[in-house]
Amino acid sequence: MKSPPSITRAMARGFTPFGGQRAAQLLPQTRLTGPMPWVIAIMVALTVIAAAGGLALSNLANGARSELSGGATVQILKALPAERDRQADAAENALAELPEVAGLRRVPDEELDALLEPWLGSGADAETVPIPALIDVRLRSQADAATLGTLRRALSGVAPDARVDAQSTWLRPVFSAIGSLQWLAIALVALLALTSAAAVWLAARSALGGNRDTIEIVHLLGGTDSQIARIFQRSVGFDATLGGIVGLALGLAAVLLLGRQFAELGSGLVDGGGLGWIDWALIAAIPFAGVAIAMLTARITVMSALRKML
Repeated sequence: MKSPPSITRAMARGFTPFGGQRAAQLLPQTRLTGPMPWVIAIMVALTVIAAAGGLALSNLANGARSELSGGATVQILKALPAERDRQADAAENALAELPEVAGLRRVPDEELDALLEPWLGSGADAETVPIPALIDVRLRSQADAATLGTLRRALSGVAPDARVDAQSTWLRPVFSAIGSLQWLAIALVALLALTSAAAVWLAARSALGGNRDTIEIVHLLGGTDSQIARIFQRSVGFDATLGGIVGLALGLAAVLLLGRQFAELGSGLVDGGGLGWIDWALIAAIPFAGVAIAMLTARITVMSALRKML
């Protein structure tokens, strides 16, 4: 007696290796109709902006430190312009003879007037508001306490009103604030990664609950937990890839817009915060990391749920 055709086909499917496109069609694919790609796109865009900001701050701080670490400023504040100029000339001669000094430059009075004009106004009286003479000193090494002490001893006899300061000390609060912002950017990137993983976890749990009957049939057809997990992985990977591309485009557009606005400030300190090719490569790798996190989270979630389900 022959078996019914339906039973024969079912048995044939049971002996056929389960996988590939045939297996994937058993589970519904939401693709862009569901919220997952858009959630991932938003997370990737925010991560790109946070990572670009952190990298820019790192470049800015490193550039400023390297530029100011070997710099010192000599101020000579004297009410009488003639005495101030005499001490400034003597200080220049004394500093030029020191082996620790690689170069020096006296800031012209016109440049000082231009720097102080926003606060003092144009045509400020030098006798009413004494303006110090400034000498920019470039050292052969870092401006540490020993080097600054050598400069002070050399100037004590020829320019008693001279004050020597390391340029890096002026921006120490700025460096501290930049460091805090860098840690904040790192925390934001980590938080966004955890949020993306949580969103994938919720989506995978929801998909498993909605396809419980189909999954049981897949098991009856000979499918293993690993094969079912790969189906969900492919679905999540496709959605994560689409979301990552959209998020990367949105994030790069925001970064380029912000970079253009900061470039218009015309500040030398801001110019040091530009992104290099390594930084752009790291930013471009964010969507790949997002896809990897999404697929790994989906596999762990599905495998854990299947062990409890069946």
